[in-house]
Amino acid sequence: MHDDVGHAGLNLSNNCPQALTSRDVETQRLTWRWRVITWLVVAFVRVSRWRIDVQGLEHVPREGGAVLAFNHHSYLDFVMLAWAPVLRLRRSVRFLAKREIWASRWTGWIVRWGEAVPVDRTSTTARADAYAAAVGALTAGDLVAVAPEQTISTSFELLPFRTGAVRMAQRAGVPIIPVVGWGSQRFAAKGVGIRRAFGIPVVVRYGPPVHVGADESPTEAAARLQETMTVMLDEVQRSYPDGKPAGAWWVPARLGGGAPAHDEVRRAHEQRFRPDGSGP
Repeated sequence: MHDDVGHAGLNLSNNCPQALTSRDVETQRLTWRWRVITWLVVAFVRVSRWRIDVQGLEHVPREGGAVLAFNHHSYLDFVMLAWAPVLRLRRSVRFLAKREIWASRWTGWIVRWGEAVPVDRTSTTARADAYAAAVGALTAGDLVAVAPEQTISTSFELLPFRTGAVRMAQRAGVPIIPVVGWGSQRFAAKGVGIRRAFGIPVVVRYGPPVHVGADESPTEAAARLQETMTVMLDEVQRSYPDGKPAGAWWVPARLGGGAPAHDEVRRAHEQRFRPDGSGP
């Protein structure tokens, strides 16, 4: 199913505030702050003349909690991910936002207005608080967006998935909706900064729900989710309206593009983020 959306919306959720707990979480509404952010995003997309193609929106539940697991390939993933749920379903999305985003004077106000869940990876206790807050939001019936890769992939391929997304879904008893986006990296990607990208196609595909069994291994469930999203991403990349120009910086090396080799990016990623979940 292809759903060309003509209007926009987004959800984002000084210093990182005290971590939320499940008691602090209430089902999020489209407040006036949300409407202001949405208006700004609509204006940006219209001025940029982006052609946003939303596919599979029927897989996103109209009510009740769900984890939206997305590939992290650009600085605007959050805009594209929440576009259709906000505009078409009138549903907000809680994002997990790391402390650097909360601390930034440029982005801090957005995550505060969007009531994102703060994440501080420097502390085991803070990570546990963020996990509890996300589970509480899911239990309350919210959509919670998680990037299982934990960081932006400069190869534009999926990095190894962490288990947080599946553990949240398993604990809250909600489905995971796999989401892949493609195209927004042409405007703003890690390592290349902001580029001129007028009139580009941006594709967002929501896949069928992935259910995690109560007794299933989170590691095995995360591997299953990554396999599903790998297939989805490859299909979206290969069918992208602007193709995959040879040598283009925004195209993966696997498809003949000029992006960094995935093996090198993955190796650097694994050195940065240690198996115990710690890291910068």
